[in-house]
Amino acid sequence: MTGRNEGLLAAVEAGGTKVLCAVARPDGRVLDQTRIETTTPAATLAGASAFFLNASQRHSPLAALAIGSFGPLSLDPDAPDFGTITTTPKPGWPGTDLVRHFQRTLNVPVTLDTDVNAAAVGEMLFGSAQGLDCFCYVTVGTGIGVGIVIGGAPHGGANHPEAGHMRIPRAPGDADFRGICPYHGDCLEGLAAGPAMQARWGVGTADLPHDHPGWAIEADYLAALCANLTYVLQPQRIILGGGVMQAGQLHGLVRDALYEKFSGYGLNARTHALDDYIVAPGAGAAVGLTGALAMAYRAVTGRWPEATEWAATK
Repeated sequence: MTGRNEGLLAAVEAGGTKVLCAVARPDGRVLDQTRIETTTPAATLAGASAFFLNASQRHSPLAALAIGSFGPLSLDPDAPDFGTITTTPKPGWPGTDLVRHFQRTLNVPVTLDTDVNAAAVGEMLFGSAQGLDCFCYVTVGTGIGVGIVIGGAPHGGANHPEAGHMRIPRAPGDADFRGICPYHGDCLEGLAAGPAMQARWGVGTADLPHDHPGWAIEADYLAALCANLTYVLQPQRIILGGGVMQAGQLHGLVRDALYEKFSGYGLNARTHALDDYIVAPGAGAAVGLTGALAMAYRAVTGRWPEATEWAATK
């Protein structure tokens, strides 16, 4: 790496409650990182810029910044609102221009994608999707997001996927719950994200007993998502992550429910082996930030880093 390529890689993982920032050497070794509470756009983004400016003074100039952010985002470079957070329900954040803010304050190339696509990149390079060309990464937490990798790169099309808002059949025993999505009510996210489970059962998922019937309902909804992703995309693997998936039995429940939904139709060698098809993440808790650093590396070098050369994974 020569010239500007000798500078630091910078990454942001922007969530609805916190923003994680990191700078790393070109080999992925993290030199500094911080956590900023997600408050107003002005205060949050100013804090992130201040961190990066300070880090560049203490270490070396930045070569590129990559952002994995909550959304929805405008990712079409030809769109007039490119680089902004669009119709998010988070107060004060609709219309926030992430790309131009950091271009203006840091004067570096900026790459933007969804937080779930950044996590998918981390899983592709260093986790449960290594060696795969087409897979889905699903996060089930405060919301439900789906990152799709096709041909070894995050898929966008006209914009990023919003599979968390697909409409799915009601699970048995859940006909009366209205759903909590402010836009759709009972879309997948409105029925199966963490806040939906708390609204339905009165307790968070961490306090829901393992034998509670709510887990079977949750598994049915997530299996419906996986069935739709399978029939539309035929991915090589579906990775289910996020806080709700920390319940140890949930991956197995989803596999069982998915087997029933397939009803033997259109299966292949991978979907027959559900233990290897529906899996947990493998790249660690900081996968979104790691993926964003890898996106910055790719912006500088034109390629993804190899796991063997990437210090952040060692």
